[in-house]
Amino acid sequence: MKFKCYSDIDEYKSVVLDLLLEDEVINNLPLSILIDSKKIDGVNHLLATVTNDIGDICLVAICTKPFNILLYEPVLNTTESNGKNDAMDLLASELKRLKFDPPGVLAVSGLARRFADAYCGVNGGRLAMSMVLMRLDKIGEYKKASGFCRTLCEDDLSFTPSWEQAFCVDCRLPVLSKSDNEERIRTRLGMDTHFIWEDEEPVSQAVYGRNTPNGGVVNWVYTPPQYRGQGYATSVVAELSKAIFDRGKKFCCLYADAANPISRGVYSKLGYYDVCTFDEIKFDSQR
Repeated sequence: MKFKCYSDIDEYKSVVLDLLLEDEVINNLPLSILIDSKKIDGVNHLLATVTNDIGDICLVAICTKPFNILLYEPVLNTTESNGKNDAMDLLASELKRLKFDPPGVLAVSGLARRFADAYCGVNGGRLAMSMVLMRLDKIGEYKKASGFCRTLCEDDLSFTPSWEQAFCVDCRLPVLSKSDNEERIRTRLGMDTHFIWEDEEPVSQAVYGRNTPNGGVVNWVYTPPQYRGQGYATSVVAELSKAIFDRGKKFCCLYADAANPISRGVYSKLGYYDVCTFDEIKFDSQR
């Protein structure tokens, strides 16, 4: 096994991009990072691979602090049963040697657990969340809610930062300050990526979060509690999904809380279906 860390993002893309595209939906997050990133540094960024003895990549690792390390494990035609654990052990030991401490791991469930075991010890780390990755290839029939869809405008900055703070609380994500949220959301003005459903007043939202070569990712789906159960989220996600397809993408995808069947039901009504489950495991100070 061989570990290699890359300092040039273009070189890294040339090595891993085609491999990641073989599972484009599963790799939507690392792909968007590689597509959108212009430069990296050796302190806050990690671009790495682990290859086996014949040069096949058996593990891809990407981390942009303060976010979790992202892992992908290609399916290799091999009978070496110990190869996967050897690659994981090597990655964990090299991160410690480099003193590169990721705050956690986000990966397909079994893969995330195996890395956490290698990095923190058996059953180490803390499971923060399990999420179901869902995919849409064609929008199905659904009942449209009352009201209409529009894109973000300046006046919406009076409430959308609070909505996204509440979204983070619901999803057990780090919560930014209202001012930081406002600054981040302001960059979406005029981009036609932030959709609002309005029924006499704003009642729900969904955001076109990031791109892969053939797909678009839906995120920041939020409906205040007093407006839930009326089909608003289904309708705004439907309109955003249509817009993604209209922009030439072949699929849409999103992450739904595995512990919240109601939110998954919202997406299933439109034709979204389960692809796999991701686990986020936080390391905290356990290493």
